[in-house]
Amino acid sequence: MHRLVDFPLLAFIVSFATLSLAAWIGASIIRGRSPIAEDSRDQFDTVLAATLTLLGLIIGFSFSMALGRYEQRKNYEEAEANAIGTEYLRVDFLPAADAAAVRLLLKNYIDQRILFYITRDLSKLRELRDHTALLQQQLWTAVRVPAAAQPSFNVTLVVSGMNDVLNSEGYTQAAWWNRIPTAAWMLLVTIAILGSLMVGYGAKAKSQPVMRLVLPLIVSISVFLIADIDSARGGMIRVKPQNLLSLADSLR
Repeated sequence: MHRLVDFPLLAFIVSFATLSLAAWIGASIIRGRSPIAEDSRDQFDTVLAATLTLLGLIIGFSFSMALGRYEQRKNYEEAEANAIGTEYLRVDFLPAADAAAVRLLLKNYIDQRILFYITRDLSKLRELRDHTALLQQQLWTAVRVPAAAQPSFNVTLVVSGMNDVLNSEGYTQAAWWNRIPTAAWMLLVTIAILGSLMVGYGAKAKSQPVMRLVLPLIVSISVFLIADIDSARGGMIRVKPQNLLSLADSLR
């Protein structure tokens, strides 16, 4: 299921329009009905400064969360390539026919894993997930049968390595599902709207209208950047399967 933050550019447009509208409402409607008294200006400025400080902290925390998840996806891509490469070497312990079959399956499996990182179409992604699950079943069977026929320490290493290959895919998928919680986005948007209302409400009557757009623009750019990093497939900043591509080239 898609969310607005899965499309960073659209999130930027919507957030900028919403925050600009909030600033206009604060300046044109709320201030017109209930202007700030001069003896309350200092108190209002204190509340506004506290609100904007809190907004800055939440933006910083959200960016940190998105960046941490991006780094996690990169690390698991590297770990997955290492697990497959190690298993490709360990299959030498199997009989020649079984080793050849496992190597062929691993090459096909690498291609599927590369497609996982570069595919954006959800329908193709579902087909890819089904094909990957079938390959995993075939890989496990390909090492389980020889291990059961000729149990030994070396064959146990092959089985253990295949277990790492299959587990690494699960860790990668979990990392791609690990996104910034919706509650965190709602908190950020709520405080941003309140901050924009207060900026518009507290602006001087003779101030230029363009000044009210500064905060909405800054916050919208921040939302765009956070959403772009957090979105594993919808943004411009994505994890490239460099390690898997390098491994695939070396095996060819």
